[in-house]
Amino acid sequence: MAEYKFGFIGVGNMGSALVRAAVKNLNPSSIVISNRSHEKADKLAAEIKCCWGENQYVALKSQYIFLGVKPQMLGSVFKEIAPVLAGRKDRFVVVSMAAGVEISSLSDMCGGKYPIIRIMPNTPCSVGKGVILCSVGNDVKNEEIDEFKNIMSSAGTIDFIDESLIDAGSAVSGCGPAFVYMFIEALTDGGVECGLPRSVALKYAAQTVLGAADMVLKSGKHPGELKDAVCSPAGSTIKGVHALESGGFRNSAINAVCEAFKKTKDLGKNR
Repeated sequence: MAEYKFGFIGVGNMGSALVRAAVKNLNPSSIVISNRSHEKADKLAAEIKCCWGENQYVALKSQYIFLGVKPQMLGSVFKEIAPVLAGRKDRFVVVSMAAGVEISSLSDMCGGKYPIIRIMPNTPCSVGKGVILCSVGNDVKNEEIDEFKNIMSSAGTIDFIDESLIDAGSAVSGCGPAFVYMFIEALTDGGVECGLPRSVALKYAAQTVLGAADMVLKSGKHPGELKDAVCSPAGSTIKGVHALESGGFRNSAINAVCEAFKKTKDLGKNR
């Protein structure tokens, strides 16, 4: 019988974001973590008051085993933990967040026919406003899906989708926060150039992005319609929209998502 509900192998930026989300619904004593840097694992464990140990310990003692390592590191991690998994008599679920690596490949690397959930989260999960895209293998039970969703609900939106779409979805939700941060930074810089103190400009920019996103989600209106509602004839906003289009704003955003998608596919091939 597993001693811990959730175990995390690898607690970098993404892994630690999920740990911080999980602990909102789980007793810290139900979580165990490991990391290549023991110092990082020790620091996070002390912060949330959970346990930490070596990779093999996490693989042996956890019901849900999260793999928060880069795709190129999966092979070495599985080589280390596969004998442990093979020796277990109880049921467990492998949860991978390795970009581009399909469930079929994960199953081959596991060395056995184990239930697998493939996820692609984003860093805002750590503040409860994230997105976790999920695909499941055939061996995952409905009650395990429900339990996973309930525990991770504090992370934000959890969406189970066909695996054929998960890399495209990740290019939007997984990589998207970096693009949004760049936009917030640019809005802030513009405000500073116009005379605002940086701290004030940053607050206005971040809150504006937050509010605009909420309008899209709650109004059900197309973003173009909401944009048009702000653009008065011969006004300031349409002048700014023209400037963005002159700089290839939407074209650059589309290209960013498409390039991120291509790279994700490459990561899965080149592990």
